[in-house]
Formats: sequence, C-alpha cells, structure tokens
Amino acid sequence: MNPTLYHIGFGLDDLGQTPPTLALLSGDPNRAAMIARDLLQDAKTLSENRGLNSYLARLPNGRTVISATSGMGGPSLSIVVNELFQVGIRTIIRIGTTGSIQAAVKPGDVVITSAALCRQGAADDIAPVEYPAAADPFVTVALANAARELGVSHAVGYTASVDTFFEGQERSASSANKHLLRSLRGMTEEYRHLNIINYEMEAATLFKMGSVYGFRAGCVCGVIAQRTEGESVVMEAKGEAVNHAIRVALRAATQFA
Repeated sequence: MNPTLYHIGFGLDDLGQTPPTLALLSGDPNRAAMIARDLLQDAKTLSENRGLNSYLARLPNGRTVISATSGMGGPSLSIVVNELFQVGIRTIIRIGTTGSIQAAVKPGDVVITSAALCRQGAADDIAPVEYPAAADPFVTVALANAARELGVSHAVGYTASVDTFFEGQERSASSANKHLLRSLRGMTEEYRHLNIINYEMEAATLFKMGSVYGFRAGCVCGVIAQRTEGESVVMEAKGEAVNHAIRVALRAATQFA
C-alpha cells in the first residue's frame, strides 16, 4: 500500500492502474475543479483537503492527468509539488493569473514564462539565490506553439516571481500599507527596463523545484492587470484571460501526458 500524502490528501494507490505523469496546477481551487469537471473527461475527486483540491481526469487523447490546486505563493506550492512528485508526476504546467508591466501586453493576453527573476524565500530553500529559475524549454515551446495555433495573443519571456501581492509588486494605492520600503520604490519601472513582462507569485519556485527534483515545469498565465495603467485587477478581462491560459495549457499538455 502506498501512503496517503498528508497535504494533498491522496496517494499513488488512488491513481489507478496507469497513473498520470502530468499535473495542471492552479492557485485557485475553483479553477482546478472547473478544468477537471468542465473541460476534461471522467473527472474524479481525489481530495479536497485543506482547500488543496485535486482531481483525476482524462484529456481528449484519453490520457489521465491531475488538475490540482497549489494555493497562493511559493511556500504552499512547494508542499503540493513535493507531494505530487512523490506520486509520480513528472510534468507540471502552472495555469495562473498575472499582472503585466509592459504596455504591449494587455489584459486578456497570456504570458508564457521562459524564466523567472526570483524573489521568493521558498525557492531559496530549494536552491541558492544564484541558481537559475528556468522553465523546461520543451514545455515552453509547446505552450507558445499552442497559443499561436489557437490564435491567442501571447508574450514569451521573463517573469518577476515575488512573495507578496501588494508590497512585493509595488502596490501602495490599493494596499493597506501606504509606506513601501525604499528598496521597493521604483521597482516596477526598473523591471520594465530589464524587459521583464509580468509579476506573479509561484513560477520561480516551481522552476527551481523542477530543475532540482528532475521534472518538466512550465507556466502560462492570463493577464488580469495592466500595471502601466493602474494597480487594480481588470475584472471584465479576467474570464477571457483565464480561459485563454487554460486552452493553451490543455493543448500543450497532450504532448507530455
């Protein structure tokens, strides 16, 4: 008997005779459920433990995958990914949301991250600060090709992965904390000039784990905020952005499941 993993709430014995090797990872538990139940086939709930919901389902090609919830941020993601690896997952595609810091990348578009500037404490427990946080190149190309084939407006490049939604992304107007540290003031403009496309909160930790543990990792995020114009989420663009990111991930996933 293979044990039930403490946080994800299931074990290898729950995955059937042909266990999946690919997981689609969403921060939002509702997104993980929607992908499995509405867009995949034969969905089965594996666990809804601690809000870290996980589902077993089939892609259109018949191969099984897991649609799982990472929670928000690197620390939560690191726990889920560690346990997913223990049950045999060897490719992980993160499907997230993001804020663009480049004027040309609009709400509703998607960003496919090739590598991440890492400002994440959890990632530093996986590998040193100097260790590159890079996506698997084959997953990145598959995601980019999927976006092109689907006609989804997309950008491929560097992401800033940070630990906080407000301070770490230089938000003060929309934050309870109006007094950013001096080291954070002007950060967004600096990153823009470094050709970083966007902010998000998980990719760098995922990428370092992939390189150290030995699994493929990729990330596609729907753009729901345009930080060249303001701090707020553009709610009217969120549905379209998330839908685009999911469609791109599912199309790319067939190459690895």
